[in-house]
Parts: sequence; C-alpha cells; structure tokens
Amino acid sequence: MTNQIELSGVNKHYGAFHALKNINLSIAKGTFVALVGPSGCGKSTLLRSLAGLESISAGELKIAGELMTNVPPRKRDVAMVFQSYALYPHMTVEQNLTYSLRIRGVAKAEAKKAAEEVAATTGLSHLLKRYPRELSGGQRQRVAMSRAIIRHPKAFLFDEPLSNLDAALRVHMRKEIRALHDRLNATSVYVTHDQIEAMTMADHVVVMREGIIEQQGRPLDLYDTPANKFVAGFIGSPAMNFIPAVVAEDGSSVTIDLGTVKHTLSVDHQLQPGRKVTLGVRPEHITITSPGQGTFDVPVGVVESTGSSTFVTAETTPELTIVETGRGNARAGETIGISVNAAQLHLFDETSGIRI
Repeated sequence: MTNQIELSGVNKHYGAFHALKNINLSIAKGTFVALVGPSGCGKSTLLRSLAGLESISAGELKIAGELMTNVPPRKRDVAMVFQSYALYPHMTVEQNLTYSLRIRGVAKAEAKKAAEEVAATTGLSHLLKRYPRELSGGQRQRVAMSRAIIRHPKAFLFDEPLSNLDAALRVHMRKEIRALHDRLNATSVYVTHDQIEAMTMADHVVVMREGIIEQQGRPLDLYDTPANKFVAGFIGSPAMNFIPAVVAEDGSSVTIDLGTVKHTLSVDHQLQPGRKVTLGVRPEHITITSPGQGTFDVPVGVVESTGSSTFVTAETTPELTIVETGRGNARAGETIGISVNAAQLHLFDETSGIRI
C-alpha cells in the first residue's frame, strides 16, 4: 500500500516556541488517521502544515509522493473541512459546492452536474437552492464536506469538524463521515480533542503532547498497550485508574497505597525491590464483590447509573473509578470488595511514566 502523506523529521518554530518536534508520520492511501491530544499539543498546527496554511521550519512533507515544501495551499490538492463550516452566506448550497470548480474554469453545466452527484451522496439534493442561514448545524457541516468532496482531492483534512454540534448529532455525523470516507476510498486526517471520536472513526490514531508524537497505532493497540502513562490516561473513557505503588521484596509483587487502603498485589513482572512505580487499571477491569470476598475492600463514595452502565467511585486516595455493566448493586456510603486480575494491570515507571 502506497503512502499518500509522508512527514519526515518535521519541525515547526514560532520564534522561540517549538510547536512541532521531529514529527515522523506515514499515512497510507485510503487510511483514516486521527490526531488527538490536549489543547496546544500541536495537532492543528500539524494539520495546517499539511494544508500549507503553515510553513514547516525543517524536515520533509510529501503528498502523493510530491515534496510540498514550497508548494502553496491552492496547489496541494487537499481539501480542508473546518469547525466553523466556512460557507459563503450569500451563496446557495449549490453555489457553495460549485464555487471551487467555477474558479478553476469548469463549465457551468458540468459543475452543476457534479454538485447534484455529490449532493445525492451526502443527502443534500433537496437543499441545493437554500442558503446556509436556512440550514441546521448538521446540514451545514454536510455542505462543508460536500464542498471538499466535489474537488476529488488527494487528502481530506478535518479540523475538529463536529465541535459545534450537539451530542446526538455528533454521533450521527461521526458515522456519516466514516461512511463517506469508505465510499470514496479517501485519505483522511482528522483532528479532534475527543478520544472517543478518534477511537470509533480512525484506522490509525496519533496521540500528541507538547509537539511530539507520544504513540501511534491502531486504536485498540493504544488502548491495550499504551506506551506510557500519558497515553494510558488519555485513551479510554472513563480514564484509567493510577495508583502509587512500591515493588515488594520478592520483586514480583507491588504494595499499593490508596490512603486508608494498603495492599500487596502480584504482577507479571520481575522488578527491582523498592522501586517506585505507578499501577494502572482500567475501570472496567475491576470487579465488584461482597466485602471480604475480593482482593481488598473499599468504601463507596458516589454511584452514577446511565441505565446500561454504573459508575462507582471509591472513597480512596487517589479515588478509584469502577464501571459495571447494567444497574449494579453498590450504594453510596457502604463498603464493597473489589477484585483485580494481574493480567489486566499496567505498570509505569514513576519518574519517566514509561510502560514497564
């Protein structure tokens, strides 16, 4: 499979600020890649660099095998879909769709036919004569995507396109964008701060922090084997529980410290006795039992039910979050037993945060 986008040693400086640090990323043709990370991590700067809206300070950036270093945005043959839709308010949907074709000299009849074909694909056929002000948020976003599709670009670049939509519409549009990607056999790069969007939509997830790529790979690989504590805490909702621990004298168990609760757990590692580590366990990998029947007992602080799942917060230091399928029987103020399986534990070096 050929790479549609390649970044090698890409750096970006804004004066003294180092926004992108030695970025290496290959995106195969037809792949859906999500860039995730906290605000200021560099994901939007990376996307804008692909589009040519930002010039890179060092390194190589290729699209479809062509070096893009000095190529202006209009000649990169990529289409960007923004959070703000960026539609022309004085133009109808059809005029918005055909604008890029018309300025490239495409005949009016041909542009109109292309708009009708794209509108049929994206469910906009009945809206072609309307203006943006007459459309809902979801419809406007579909117009923005359709305007990108009509150009048949080498890559689609999405900059948090669903941020302005309500929760239910976001879920719906997630499915629409992914379905469109598959139908067009497109190459898509999608920036989001929402790791659920990234996990459910992407073939390949790139987790960024402070201008570097912390880890990249298939969504479930990042979930199951995070490279470090940052990735472990960022991927997954609710977030992974982190518990301070010290390796016991036998080297194959750790003593955890939850404030009022201290307990020794076996781990699938042989480590240096006395080494300080952080133990990670995902909320769904903790099982609730009767008091005295589990690994250890904890007091219950808060119980929240969504109907299909129950979220239990244990009053420990740090707090533990537990997820049960269904309604659950835990009640605030009571004591429960919890069980954890050594095979489901993650260990991280306390200082570096790197996975052990």
